Amino acid sequence: MVFESDAVEVVARLMALSARTAPKARGTDVIRTMIVTGEEKAQLAEAMREYGETHDMGFFIRDAGNIKASDACLLIGSLLTDAVGLDCGGCGYATCAEMLDAQRELNPPATPFRGPNCIVRMTDLGIAVGSAVKTASLHNVDNRVMYTAGVGALSLGWLEGCGVAYGIPLRASGKDIFFDRTR
Repeated sequence: MVFESDAVEVVARLMALSARTAPKARGTDVIRTMIVTGEEKAQLAEAMREYGETHDMGFFIRDAGNIKASDACLLIGSLLTDAVGLDCGGCGYATCAEMLDAQRELNPPATPFRGPNCIVRMTDLGIAVGSAVKTASLHNVDNRVMYTAGVGALSLGWLEGCGVAYGIPLRASGKDIFFDRTR
C-alpha cells in the first residue's frame, strides 16, 4: 500500500497545482492550499470529530473517519479580506467597502466560516476546487469535497487569512470509501 499512498501524494500536489492555476477574477490569486498527511491528517480528523461532538453534528464524526482512512487530504481556502471591486451586491451589501467593513465587525466569528464574502471570490474558490477534483479524477484517485474538513482546518488555524475552506480527502483502494456512508 506504500506505492499507492506515494502516488496519491503526487496527485495531491498536482491537484494543488490545478487549484493554483485555475482562472480567477481579475487575475488576482486569493486561493491557499495545504496538503495534509500523517500526523497533520490525524489532527484534522480529531478536530472534525470534536466539532461534531460539540455541536451534535454526526456527519462531522462520519467525515472525520473518512479523513482518518484517507491517504492524504488537500485543503483549499479563499482569503477573506478581498473583494473584486465591482460593487455588484452579490454578497448582500451595496458596495465592496461595506462588505469589508462588515467583515471587520464580525471578528471573532460565531460561525465555522467567516464572512461576508465576495461572491466572485467564492466562485473563484469553487472553480479551484473543481479544477482540483478534475485532476484527481484524471488520475483515478477516489475523492470527495468536504465542507466538514474545511471547518476542521480553519478551527486549527490552518490556511491563515482564509474565511472559507474545503477539504478533499484522497484514497487509492479497491473500493471508494467516500460513498455508501451512513449517518
